[in-house]
Amino acid sequence: MSIRAKICGLSTPEAVSAAVEGGAAYLGFVFFAKSPRNLTPEAAGRLVEPIRGQGVRTVAVTVDPDDVLIDRLMATMKPDLIQVHGKETPARVRQIAERSGAGVIKAFSVSSASDVDQARAFEPVTEQFLFDARPVEGSALPGGTGARFDWTLLDGRRFSRPHFLAGGLDPWNVADAIRVSGAPLVDVSSGVERGPGLKDPALITAFLDAVKRL
Repeated sequence: MSIRAKICGLSTPEAVSAAVEGGAAYLGFVFFAKSPRNLTPEAAGRLVEPIRGQGVRTVAVTVDPDDVLIDRLMATMKPDLIQVHGKETPARVRQIAERSGAGVIKAFSVSSASDVDQARAFEPVTEQFLFDARPVEGSALPGGTGARFDWTLLDGRRFSRPHFLAGGLDPWNVADAIRVSGAPLVDVSSGVERGPGLKDPALITAFLDAVKRL
């Protein structure tokens, strides 16, 4: 089984280096003011520039982004993919893809099978899906909280787009999560941190090593 991993919420050169050297397929950078991982597009561009052309795809993680942010991201960071983690409709996702020229990852907050079913409507307009745990009521963050959902909700699901499993993953449970869910892609953020927004290069390496062993 060949599983690819995304390290999300990167904010330092050390964490970026650990992710690239460990074999991450995707690097995620967050643009959401309420997140402890929030960056400016310019700061992300400086982190991304040294690793361009090294075979890793860069992802701008957003929540209901407006056109101003999309344009700013494409002028500075120049991501390969834009992840949308809000209440975007299929029509809005199509607009973002056409305006940016980047692929789009549509994220879904999951607590039941019906949440997974929503992905079908987005198949024509996205490059990939991401299934994350639904945050607790009142949470300011749509993801990156360490919460997890029932991984069996993805077992046996087939989509026309590749999909990420996210939510509560870490170096110690990612192997079980992949076996239970059958997901071909995994995404981790808080599970490789020593504090909110503080990525630990050693944990990044451990997570990627665990994925490689599958």
